[in-house]
Amino acid sequence: MTNRFKQLSLSTLFLVLFLCSAAAYAEHQKLIMGRSVDAFPESMSALQEEIKKAGYVLSFVQRVDVGLTGMGFKTDKYRVVFFGKPEEIKELPEKYPELVPYLPLAIAIFAEEQETVLTAMSPDFLGPAYLKEHSELKVIFNRWKKDIETIIEGVCYQ
Repeated sequence: MTNRFKQLSLSTLFLVLFLCSAAAYAEHQKLIMGRSVDAFPESMSALQEEIKKAGYVLSFVQRVDVGLTGMGFKTDKYRVVFFGKPEEIKELPEKYPELVPYLPLAIAIFAEEQETVLTAMSPDFLGPAYLKEHSELKVIFNRWKKDIETIIEGVCYQ
């Protein structure tokens, strides 16, 4: 092999590795996650407080563990907490009916041994599907993302 070919091959390899790691990072950004060292009951209470502190209203809490154990799975405490701003939950689907499946916002919270894990879908996930036609949603998606990150950080890193 010539030196020029080796140099091109090495450059191509580095470019491929960089693009793969960038793609993996982008995929990772579709979830917002945090881990609390507090037990589930304390973390659940803190989550509800952080949601209110961020200016949102709790819509409802869905117990997931009951359904899972009913199907034979062994699971610890697992809930999905739905929340939103009432005016947004009412107005956004009227203007953008395609957003209905994503409202209200949700954070999953589950016990993992002595700790608690919180996870939510990042509004960045919605961007590619909606921002081309509705660029005005970018401000809302960015606010949602910042608020969800703040809520989860408030529970996990208080």
